[in-house]
Order: sequence, then structure tokens, then C-alpha cells
Amino acid sequence: MRRADRLFDIIEFLRRNKRVVTAQQLAGELEVSVRTIYRDIADLQASRVPIEGEAGLGYVLRSGYELPPLMFTEDEIEALVFGARMVRAWGDAAFTQAADAAVSKITAVLPERLSRIAETSRVTVAPGRGKDKDAFNRHLTPIRRAIRERRKLALDYAALTDERTTRVVRPLGLAFFGPFWMLAGWCEMRRDFRTFRIERIAALKVTEDVFRDEPGKTIEDFYARPNETGPTER
Repeated sequence: MRRADRLFDIIEFLRRNKRVVTAQQLAGELEVSVRTIYRDIADLQASRVPIEGEAGLGYVLRSGYELPPLMFTEDEIEALVFGARMVRAWGDAAFTQAADAAVSKITAVLPERLSRIAETSRVTVAPGRGKDKDAFNRHLTPIRRAIRERRKLALDYAALTDERTTRVVRPLGLAFFGPFWMLAGWCEMRRDFRTFRIERIAALKVTEDVFRDEPGKTIEDFYARPNETGPTER
């Protein structure tokens, strides 16, 4: 592990842990000697990273400290670029613009070496299937908004059996099973969890009705069901 990456990992480990962390814990986590941890902590403190504590007692990162974006590792940069390319291939226009903007903001502050990795990464994604892509990602923007704002959706839905229904759904999450996007939600008509293929939603409206978590109706409850993908449309 490069020393720059190790320093980053020390800060991240301290940031995730709200309690005092000993040098022995850090050494075990990063597979280095305790002496190396002492030296790295001293260098971070000299660089004004707000780490409080001392050798023999333990360390804690002062609340509110955030890492600058240029502290990404090479693998993290490539993962971000891959994610943006995945969105560009299979997301809708708003999602694609957001992903491209995020990567642009990150690469703008990266050192030249990491910026070059972002620009030349050969980890790519097969493009969407032409005109069919629009059908698969249709409604993604309003659905993402409804999930964030916890607003119920009114759906006009055509099941795989061609049965057409109008129903109200609590949108809980989206999953991509290329090329399909699936919406997981609590269906008020069926009074149970259901999954819906986005391209089979004929019409959709984000309502003004806001829902709250209720026992047995959350995304965690959905994932906890024996069938990991949950019941499908019915």
C-alpha cells in the first residue's frame, strides 16, 4: 500500500469510528507496525488534520472534518468513472447529466496523475440498445424524486400478463437488472410488496401524499423476505 493511501485510510477509519481508536487497532486494520502508525499520525497532525490524542492513549478525529476530493485512490477514481459510464449507458437524461457533472467536479480538483486515470480508464459499459433505451429508463426522474421525497406514486401499469391496473404505490427503491429497471414498492391495492418493470408503466404521477415508515412496509422489510427479489407484479 502506498503511504498516501495509508494516510487516507487512517483518516477514513477515524472518521467512521466515533470513539477513541488505539494505534494497535489501526495497525491491525492496515497491517503495519504500531511504530508506523505513530509516525503517520504525527505527520497528519503536523499537516493540521484535527486528530486528537496521543501515543498510548488513542486517537479521535474531531467532528466535522471532511476529506478533500483529491484524496481519492486510483481504484476509487476508476470506480467513479465506471459508475458514470453505467449511468450514461442506461440512465435517463437527468441522471446522465448529474453523473457527468459530478465526475467533472471531481476531476477538476484532482492532481494531474489521477485526472489522467479518469480520462483514460478502459473500464467501460456496453451502450444502451438505441431507441429501446428510452423505454427502459422512462419515468426514472420522477420515480427517483418520489423516493427521495417519500411521495406516493399513482401508476397505470401493464403486467407481463397484459392485465392493466391502476394502483397507488409507496416507492421504496430502484434496481437495475440490465436492461431492465425495477421499482420496489408497497402496493396499497395488493397490501403487499411488489416490483414493477419501469418500461411497463404506461403512466405515472407523483402525488402530494407523503408516506412514513411503518413496520412491515419498509425497504429493509422488503429485503428481509425469503425471496430476495420480492414478489413481482400482480
